[in-house]
Amino acid sequence: MSDEEVTATPLLVPSAGTPPVIDTESAFQSALNELAKGSGPFAIDAERASGFRYSARAYLIQIKRTGGGLHLIDPIPFGPGHTLFIALNDLLATDEVILHASTQDLPCLRELGIHPKKLFDTELGGRIAGLPRVGLGPLLESQLGVLLAKEHSAADWSVRPLPQAWLTYAALDVELLVELRDKMYALLESSGKLKWALEEFASILIAPPATPRVDPWRRTSGMHKIKRRDHLATIKELWIARDSIAQKEDIAAGKLLNDYAIVELAIAMPKNKKEVEKALRPLGLRARWLENVETWLKVIHESSTIAEDQWPPLRSHSDNSMPPVKLWRDKFPTKYAPLTHARAAIELRAQELSIPLENLITPDYIRRICWEPPQGCTEILNESAVRAALGELGARPWQIDLVAPLIAPALLEKVALPEPKVEEEAKDEDSPA
Repeated sequence: MSDEEVTATPLLVPSAGTPPVIDTESAFQSALNELAKGSGPFAIDAERASGFRYSARAYLIQIKRTGGGLHLIDPIPFGPGHTLFIALNDLLATDEVILHASTQDLPCLRELGIHPKKLFDTELGGRIAGLPRVGLGPLLESQLGVLLAKEHSAADWSVRPLPQAWLTYAALDVELLVELRDKMYALLESSGKLKWALEEFASILIAPPATPRVDPWRRTSGMHKIKRRDHLATIKELWIARDSIAQKEDIAAGKLLNDYAIVELAIAMPKNKKEVEKALRPLGLRARWLENVETWLKVIHESSTIAEDQWPPLRSHSDNSMPPVKLWRDKFPTKYAPLTHARAAIELRAQELSIPLENLITPDYIRRICWEPPQGCTEILNESAVRAALGELGARPWQIDLVAPLIAPALLEKVALPEPKVEEEAKDEDSPA
């Protein structure tokens, strides 16, 4: 029987049962004592209430350690910076912390005062290893032969008390995370990619917080329907008002008024509640949207009085000086030719290494170097200058070693490759490495 034919075993409950929720200082201290008696890395996960709350805070922390038990901590009774979280952070600093898709959970853990010193990310490890499916469930199935149910992944974890079925689901997320880490470590080591993965894990821990977006309201879904600047002004003001209420009440902004509703209101510019209902009815009018209808009407009215010279431009003037790649072929052929060669070479290398291109190198780095090459790199081969430029952009040493030898000769190209794959620009435009 082949590996593909092996039937996976459903993982229904933790081996030692689902532990009770820790919501008192005495229970928290007991958990710390038990974890300290264990050995090896700490498997950690966090549950948030995305889609229900404005904040991205953690509403449950799951921790397991070999010989140290499995623990479910409710962080709400303690709050950020509590002495017990400081003690937990000190304990975690003694060994490796295992997270799956760490960039999702690290912000809420750091808010509590948890700052891992050494990281292993099983999801990112799977990407670098070249595995086709890297979700926690698929990895557990392919690497350990168990099935993990994900039926509560979109639950509102801010509710109290948390249902028992949810707690079991949460506990299972860390039940086999140590074993999965060991499998991923061995796989990376055998494929010669362990050093690359460890560099990536270390870079995550030292990465600065994300820069706030310029004009975040411009990411409102449905903006393609807007052709007038006055409507854009209304969208901006409605977005800001919605965000203010959502933050104050800690409610997901989309529950107060979703993006498509904002766009429809900006187009219709209703003057009363009846007109609001008419504008929103095609979307499936929801009672929640009307709870702040007087605010929406007030904002719409005030936006209609904004002077034309204060209307936002239809296109944003961001700090990204590069035009969209789709314009390069016709308007900037001297930039476009090197880009096609660099992309083709790097895509081929990514396929050879079985690594997603966006993990081999951030696609934006390729575009930036082709748009503004290091001085002299378009006349003579200068790999060292390309290596320095990649480093300044944030590429890791292993990435530089692999792609700099491909980008440097591409910068000398004067004729674009035929039929380049520029159609994927929208997909990789914001992909991080």
